[in-house]
Amino acid sequence: MACGNCGTGADGKPAGCKSNGYCSTSGCNKLGVFDWLTGVPLPHGQTAFDGVEVRFKNTHKAFYRNTSGLQLVPGDLVTVDAAPGFDVGMVSLTGELVRAQMARRNVMVETYELRKVLRKSTQEDIDRWHEARKLEEETMLTARQMVREARLDMKVTDVEYQGDGTKATIYYTAEERIDFRGIVRTMADRFKVRLEMKQVGARQETGRVGGIGSCGRELCCSTWLTDFRSVTTSAARYQQLALNPQKLAGQCGKLKCCLNYELDMYIEAIKSYPSQNAKLKTQQGTGAHIKTDIFSGKMWYGFKKPGEGFVMAGFPIDVVRGILAQNKEGIEPEVDLNMADEPVEAVKQPDYENVVGQDELTRFDTKMKGGGRRSREKGRGGERRRNDQGPRPQQAQGGPRPRQEARPQQGPKPQQVQGGPRPEGQGAGSSERRRRGRGRGRGDRQQGGGAPPTPPAA
Repeated sequence: MACGNCGTGADGKPAGCKSNGYCSTSGCNKLGVFDWLTGVPLPHGQTAFDGVEVRFKNTHKAFYRNTSGLQLVPGDLVTVDAAPGFDVGMVSLTGELVRAQMARRNVMVETYELRKVLRKSTQEDIDRWHEARKLEEETMLTARQMVREARLDMKVTDVEYQGDGTKATIYYTAEERIDFRGIVRTMADRFKVRLEMKQVGARQETGRVGGIGSCGRELCCSTWLTDFRSVTTSAARYQQLALNPQKLAGQCGKLKCCLNYELDMYIEAIKSYPSQNAKLKTQQGTGAHIKTDIFSGKMWYGFKKPGEGFVMAGFPIDVVRGILAQNKEGIEPEVDLNMADEPVEAVKQPDYENVVGQDELTRFDTKMKGGGRRSREKGRGGERRRNDQGPRPQQAQGGPRPRQEARPQQGPKPQQVQGGPRPEGQGAGSSERRRRGRGRGRGDRQQGGGAPPTPPAA
């Protein structure tokens, strides 16, 4: 659920609400719950539930009792009892949904055992809270350095200060049991606060830190997932996934939680398939099961006959059942290992008609058809010259023209005068077109009515 005040700046980067986690809409929070009962009036004579869900840093939430009858809405900052001292948090949920959340998290619905909401936070409480939160990053870095110097096999992941700044909770992860009694005293003397060490798992750590998964979306553990069930490699085997740790592991280093999302569907579908341990006995050899494609309804088997190469073939489920039924009767049928798949009809893509005429992406790739009369004549003359494949004579009009350098692959060009004999293979029309094309724009060209020039002496 995105915050209503967040937007995109002029440079294209997310502008944000500039509240740094204290926005009034409470929309940028992790594990947020949508209150779909907002605006629904209570039945006549029923009082509102006095429980309130308060969110602290990251995914830390707790339930409190609103004994003063304060008018609280999600996003309000409240000061709650912390025994000793007080803490400041943000109201994330009110009303009847708090009762449902308490039952979901196995918390006693009777609110008389809950701690109380003291008041709505004053400006003095908020300023003191902000000053305490500014110390969290420095405290975390210093605690990591002290753990490194003490050579303890633990990792400090986060630090959370109480609203009044008198207590700090250090979250850490460790594979084994850690004796941190000595380092706690050292840290308490260093930071001048009461310390509480709280161990969390790798999944809880990732949920508190947050991030983007390989699917491109925000991590499930930091947005909506609260029940961290165990994930085993059998979930990947049921779904016919390659046992590649780099593909199956999430950012926490454990198997991805999403492997359990579709596991029940795969298990239910595999129950109707033939046993994967059964082997197919055919005249082409004995086939061992390799993989099962549930979506296409095929089972793939590998066949290895003495003296021949390994062949992998896929059969529909009905064909596999038929072969197994014949094997029970002692029959080894003959099968086609190169069985062709049934032709799949190509899905016709919608053909969008261009009604504007200027939206084609390839409109700049086509050659322009213009170019003037001269370019068209030169193009036609050049094409005919390529088709003739004969020597190109030099024509003279009003006098001999200077002889051009001959190309290396062509022979000498014979001279030709106007009115003289034409070389073989040249037509009158072709010579005339070339003469008009070459002589255009020359100053020595004969204008109409003049006598033809005298041919030069041999």
